[in-house]
Amino acid sequence: MWSAAAAVAILASVAGTVAAGPYDDGQSKKYYETMKGKRVAFVPLSMGFDLTEGWNAALQNQAKALGYTVDVRDPNWNVEAAVQAVNGFIADKPDVLILHPLDQQAYNRLVPKAQKEGIYVVQVNLKSVVNGDAYVGTDWYDMGVRQAQLMAKTCGKAAGKNGKVAIVTGQAATPTVIIGNQGMDDVFAEHPDIKIVAKQSADFDPSKAQAVTSTILKQNPDLCGIIGIWDGQDTGVAAAVREAGMQDQVFFISQGGGNKAAACDNIANGNFDAYFSYDVPGQGRDLNAAVKILLQTKPKPGSAAFALYTPLKLITKDSLTASSCWTLDQLKRDGG
Repeated sequence: MWSAAAAVAILASVAGTVAAGPYDDGQSKKYYETMKGKRVAFVPLSMGFDLTEGWNAALQNQAKALGYTVDVRDPNWNVEAAVQAVNGFIADKPDVLILHPLDQQAYNRLVPKAQKEGIYVVQVNLKSVVNGDAYVGTDWYDMGVRQAQLMAKTCGKAAGKNGKVAIVTGQAATPTVIIGNQGMDDVFAEHPDIKIVAKQSADFDPSKAQAVTSTILKQNPDLCGIIGIWDGQDTGVAAAVREAGMQDQVFFISQGGGNKAAACDNIANGNFDAYFSYDVPGQGRDLNAAVKILLQTKPKPGSAAFALYTPLKLITKDSLTASSCWTLDQLKRDGG
């Protein structure tokens, strides 16, 4: 028979074990302690659209779960304001600085400046010529290659088409355009049956994209295909094609982060014929992973850059499913 004193002793022992804290498998305690109280800073090119809102939702979810903070300064598409925001954060010395540069050259001095101050620099989806400590995002050369390959297959001689293709690009200083165009050029150099009849910038503005595309269609009534640069701009391209009554003739390829309203809805309604998604929820997970890797491994800033390139997903009417895209409400609710 157990005595009352023995029972009390056992209960006290159990209570003491529980009070000692959560189980430590040799890494978990250090993992949580490493994250707690850290500061992450984020300078997007702008807030208020699906890409940056999606990344921020993922960042904020993890920060809340692990006990650190994420501060955001929004330059609203203004490169000068973005540079000021980055300089301000460098002076504040956060542990990690996340950048989404509109201009490929604008942060070339700021990245090493931050690293010199002991700040890890992560660049997301757009990057400077100068590497940070991590890059999370699209391989823009691969994006250009895959868009061009699909267009060559669809509008080339082997498909019985005339090969006439137009490209509606974005702002010239972005990696999306600089690197993506090189990928397209390299593919089309191997397909002499493809003729680029127009390559014009719409500066990521859907209204300008609509006007540019309308002119291209009037000048090329037998156009076979159009390659777009970003779904936010490409709604203007689609509007021009629709107004011209050429949706059945012109094969339109878009790209973007895979938000349901921007991607899947436009595939379903015929505005886009094909869409290459770089999957913002997946990028959010990779972005959070980059933060955790840097804070745990603690390399000297600038000493061991790594990249987490995003797998691209092709969405067409044939491949469209309920899980092909995401919504911001879902991402905020489910975490990243």
